[in-house]
This record gives sequence, structure tokens and C-alpha cells, in this order.
Amino acid sequence: MTAADRTSAGTRHSRKPDDAEEGRNGFQRIALLLQGGGALGAYQAGAYQALEERGVQPNWIAGISIGAINAALIAGNAPGERVAKLRRFWEMVTDPPFEPALEWVRLFAQEGDRQHKLVNQLQAGQVLLKGAPKFFEPRFPPPYFMPAGSIGATSFYDTAPLRQTLLQLVDFDRLNSGETRFAIGAVNIATGNFAYFDNGNGTARITPDHIIASGALPPGFPPIEIDGQFYWDGGLVSNTPLQWILEQQDLDTLAFQVDLWNARGDIPKDMAEVEVRQKEIQYSSRTRAATTRARDDQRLRGALKRILAKLPADFGLEEDVGLLSKAIDRKSCNVVQLIYRARKYEGASKDYDFSRLMMEEHWASGYEDARHALGHPEIFHKPRNAEAFASYDFGQG
Repeated sequence: MTAADRTSAGTRHSRKPDDAEEGRNGFQRIALLLQGGGALGAYQAGAYQALEERGVQPNWIAGISIGAINAALIAGNAPGERVAKLRRFWEMVTDPPFEPALEWVRLFAQEGDRQHKLVNQLQAGQVLLKGAPKFFEPRFPPPYFMPAGSIGATSFYDTAPLRQTLLQLVDFDRLNSGETRFAIGAVNIATGNFAYFDNGNGTARITPDHIIASGALPPGFPPIEIDGQFYWDGGLVSNTPLQWILEQQDLDTLAFQVDLWNARGDIPKDMAEVEVRQKEIQYSSRTRAATTRARDDQRLRGALKRILAKLPADFGLEEDVGLLSKAIDRKSCNVVQLIYRARKYEGASKDYDFSRLMMEEHWASGYEDARHALGHPEIFHKPRNAEAFASYDFGQG
């Protein structure tokens, strides 16, 4: 079954089981956290389709880079239209060759991992030369021939096509309404500081520029100017929004963290594998650190609560004790990790292989992994351990 077939079937057979209903009632916040990872982002679209089919509707969505684009497509559309808009986007940016050629590519790739890897490399090479339709296109003349200080001198590709695609597929009035809390991250180039563009904190209206800025990875894509400041891809500093979500409001939270880079991997055997592993570590390590920090914060709050409970009533320092008492009002948190685990035939080009063949594979993987995780009812119940925190990774579906 292709992603298109799966999308159609999901629309016809969407359901809301008891566990999903209990999850909404038991947790004040259902968060969807989308990591950056370029072409691998179709995995997130498939995962969201499985969530929607099971009646799990996030009320907080945050993303980085390609995760910001997927987040906008979700938060910027009505629940019944989101999967179709995600599907439309991923079909637009992975425009396939004419059908007979696509079928030949599929058949050749099925001959084995070596053949599949060759197909992937050829398809990714095409993206380097031609760009991705409705997403980005190569600059001509190249940046080295452009005058210093011009926007064309700072990137190899132009992301103007993405602006029009976002305007076509995202309802920015809905996105800015606050019906779904929405935030995306980028890096201020001048200061090096990380910034979140958030529809819930009273800042400026979210526009296509904010979304494009979150995915403006240099030197491929140009910096984006917003209110006189220039921004690059948020993944340069942090590739996961988990810590930001937990710091915003103390709410009982069920978070689905959809990661595109696996922190665990094999020792590289050649230079090609070195490049793959380097990317995985670079873009996944902060995700692991954020989950560990969240658990440690919960543990510290519990310890502080026990200490304060033993203070005598006449201890004094009422203001300090009151401040600490507020800090220990911790809530429960479940983090369900959905991690894309790349195939052996995917190389260092997997994050820019915008081919229809790989898009279908990534979408299917996200869908099956999410369905597998949703089959575990414990994720919908608040943790009963001392930390009031639980992290789940059920592997591939």
C-alpha cells in the first residue's frame, strides 16, 4: 500500500478508541514535537496520519526546520484536512519522473541494497543539480559570481518557491488564531541565540518567512530577514523543541517526539558511513540530552518537595520557601519517541533525497511506527514513578 492509498484509507476509517480518549482527558497538553531532517520529514507526515486515525489530536505543535513546515501544515489546517495537505506538500516537492521510469526505478531498487543505494544516489544527485520542485531551486549564476552582500552570494539555492507553496497549503489565519499552540525555532545569525516564533506569546504574526527561516540551513539556503534580524535553521543550535515545550507551562503532558536522526548506530567502516554517522550524532544528540534533562528536572523537583515537607512551620524565609514551593508543583510527563531508523541503502544524501520512491518509504515507516506505539496503552496513563516522567521507544512497527 502506498502513502496515497494509506491516506485515502485513513480518511475513510478514522476512529477514536478509548485509550486515545483517555489520553486527552488525562493529559492537559498533547504535544507533537517535530525534529529537522530534510527529505526524511515525510516520516513525520506518516506518523501524524496514524495519530489522527487514532483520534489523537495535538493541541501543542512545535518544530524545527522540515519539522516547522510539517507543523505549519498541521496547525494551519482543520483536523479533517491535515493529512491531505501533508500529502499534497510531499507530492509537490517530490515530483516523480513519468510513470514508466518511476516503475523501472522501483523494480531496479528491489534487486538489492547495492542497487537501491545506487538509485538513491542518482536521485539525490538530481536534487543537487535541479533542486526540489515547489521547494527550492539552484541559483544562477552561482553564489561565487554574485557581489558580496547580496542575498544571492550567501546560498546555493533559492527558497522562493517554498513561500508560494506555503501560501497555497497553509491557512495563516487559522495558524495564528491560537486554536493550536504553534512554535518553531530558528537561530539569530548576528547573536548566535536561538529564538522561538510562537503564536501564543503575543509576538508578531507568524508568516511564511518565519517557517522558511526555521529551515534555512546554510550554505544551501539563504538567511531570512524578520523584523530587521537575519535567521538560519534552528537545527544549528537545537534540533528538538522538547525542553521549550516543558518550560512554557506546567501542564500534564503527553508528548510525541518524532525524530528523524537515530542517536544509536554502528561504527563506520568507510568514509561514506563516516559522513552518515556524523550527521546522525550531530542532529540527534541534543534530542537525547533534552529527554535526559527533562527527567532530571522532574527528579530534582521531587527531592526538593521532600525536603520542604520536613521544614518546621517556624523556619522563616517565607518568601524563599514560597518561591521554591511554586517550583515543585510538577506535572506528569510521558514522552513517546518515534525515531526513524534508516535502511542500509540510505547514505549521507538521505536528508536531501527528495525522490518519490523514498518519500513513500519514509511516509510508510512513520505510519507503521506510530501505529505500533499507539498500540501500547501505557502511554495514555500518567507515570507512577518517583519522577512523574516516562519515556517510551517501542522501535519499528
